[in-house]
Amino acid sequence: MNYNQTVQYLYDSTPVFEKIGVGAYKEGLSTTFALDEHLGHPHRHYATIHVAGTNGKGSVSHTLAAILQQSGKRVGLFTSPHLVDFRERIRVNGECVSEEFVVDFVEKHRHFFEPLHPSFFELTTAMAFDYFAQEEVDIAVIEVGLGGRLDCTNIITPLLSIITNISLDHTQLLGNTLTAIAKEKAGIIKKDVPVVIGEANEETRPVFEQTAERVGAPIVFAEDHPIVERMAKSPNNGNRYYTSKYGYIQGQLGGSYQLKNANTILTAIERLCDLPHFAVTKDNIKKGFADVCQSTGLMGRWQQLSEHPTVVCDTGHNVGGWLYLSAQLKSLECKHLRIVFGMVDDKDIHTVMAMLPKDATYYFTKADCKRAIPESTVKEIGQSLGLQGEAYPTVAEAYNAALSAASDDDFIFVGGSSYVVADLLSTSKK
Repeated sequence: MNYNQTVQYLYDSTPVFEKIGVGAYKEGLSTTFALDEHLGHPHRHYATIHVAGTNGKGSVSHTLAAILQQSGKRVGLFTSPHLVDFRERIRVNGECVSEEFVVDFVEKHRHFFEPLHPSFFELTTAMAFDYFAQEEVDIAVIEVGLGGRLDCTNIITPLLSIITNISLDHTQLLGNTLTAIAKEKAGIIKKDVPVVIGEANEETRPVFEQTAERVGAPIVFAEDHPIVERMAKSPNNGNRYYTSKYGYIQGQLGGSYQLKNANTILTAIERLCDLPHFAVTKDNIKKGFADVCQSTGLMGRWQQLSEHPTVVCDTGHNVGGWLYLSAQLKSLECKHLRIVFGMVDDKDIHTVMAMLPKDATYYFTKADCKRAIPESTVKEIGQSLGLQGEAYPTVAEAYNAALSAASDDDFIFVGGSSYVVADLLSTSKK
């Protein structure tokens, strides 16, 4: 098989969450342990950082990786989902895993894993861990796929654990209260491993405190001693952070939600610097924040694609993320706001759409994903909430309609789902 055939084989022969949702989730770690043993426990050959949370995992993981790269480390990065190419999930110093490695891994190990019937994510995680060992990384930043306690990344014993925040998402699997979801995320907290909590509230904080005390893990809440004192939007679409310890930091990532992510990242860096062999300088931190997209390949976080009209896309896809995105959209200064919008069927679309600005023109659409909500349904929900616009069967058609109608001073936002952004970026790369 060539690379494209191999990726298609992975999609067709394993349960894929992106395609079928809850049905792809496998509770328990038995398959993961079997794959890990077969591969010789590759994750034991390098240090790791484990990142969980409802929102912000991607921004935190990529920025940490960028800072560590600047400090001279060879850094693995495992994240999900990908937006354009499967290989985005597995990177070393920003470079995607090679097509050859993906093909060779499947051919070499399929005789073992096919009888196990692993999920797509179980197999992808095993592939990433093996690749990082072969590439002899110094450290790998590992993003949790879903939850924490039973996520297949949870076989690692990291140097540091991070839980960014908790909000209601994947409630069919993780529970329908913040307390229940926090218990699942807290499953990554391990004995003697420091844990940084990015955001907490009266429901989630006791869960983290009790778990850390029970297992014997040092815990710090980033909000208790904020390093970032304030944030301002910078002219180049990023953010400026004014900090108590590092002075002024220029961040490449835009979006008002990055304020708390930045504070979480800086708190995590301080915990890392308490450990042996982790000398991170102020200059490393500043360069990591300033060049995170080039250093790691990060896409889809308030990403500006063009000017005149301004086009921005963002992968925010749940209520927690849209608390920030909706406020930011409502605060924009532009001639007219145009929003290309779609969601998938395991999200609280009614609550999210109720937060959207009323004074925009909407281009309701659906991503090329089996779980995408039909564009006609999205339009019906939007109209019931006072949102005006038309429905389009593909993201490309919706975006082109918005672009054709826009003047140079308009603002076009594309989002609602990672898959909507993926379709947009895939189209723009062709």
